[in-house]
Amino acid sequence: MTLEIVVYNIESALKAQEGRADRIELCDNPGEGGTTPSYGTIENVRQNVNLDVFVMIRPRGGDFHYSNYEFHSMKRDIDQCQKLSADGVVFGILNEDGTIDKKRCAELIKRARPLKVTCHRAFDMTRDPFEALEDCIEVGFDRILTSGQQLHAVKGVDLIAELIKKANGRIAIMPGSGVNENTVEEIVSKTKTKEIHFSATAFRDSAMIYKNPNIAGMGDEQGSEFKLRTVDPDRIRKMRELATKASSIA
Repeated sequence: MTLEIVVYNIESALKAQEGRADRIELCDNPGEGGTTPSYGTIENVRQNVNLDVFVMIRPRGGDFHYSNYEFHSMKRDIDQCQKLSADGVVFGILNEDGTIDKKRCAELIKRARPLKVTCHRAFDMTRDPFEALEDCIEVGFDRILTSGQQLHAVKGVDLIAELIKKANGRIAIMPGSGVNENTVEEIVSKTKTKEIHFSATAFRDSAMIYKNPNIAGMGDEQGSEFKLRTVDPDRIRKMRELATKASSIA
């Protein structure tokens, strides 16, 4: 079973390695579902972890239909990931009608090689998952990250299982979104997946002694400068135990 951990900072990448994850998806901006991290972060993570590092290529939050300016940015970000020795990149581009933008995706995949390439959850916003599956295979993606077009993967297990059958080894299908200790066994047993994607999120207190009581989240009431997002290595180990058990039963 391959465990991919999504991480949003350097500390989390180190914690994922401590928990013996197999791969990390390195992103920025968790509140927007992940965007491209800084080059400095990519370089630092690459130099300090031995795991496979897949980098999110997403110039902004929101939808997955991009302007020519944004597409050019994605190409340049892929170039930088190659220079920084990333192992893979993660992206997805859609047409206005909810289909995979095969022309642009194929161009990015060609540019990214020999890096591995994952189609992220833009897949979950397509109009027809089986049409999108064939399109992803056609343009050359190595895997698809999907929740089965539901908010959480546990709700989309039937579709994920069908996608895995339809793929028939032509592309990897990796469940993600809401995969945790309470859902992983059901997801693995029902889909027969060989890899899973999750966050193993934890928070720790800031090291700051002085804390301005008048500001939290730089004006955003949901945020806090005094709680830092990280990864719990013990959660990763527990998830491997549960996923391996479910896989052996399945």
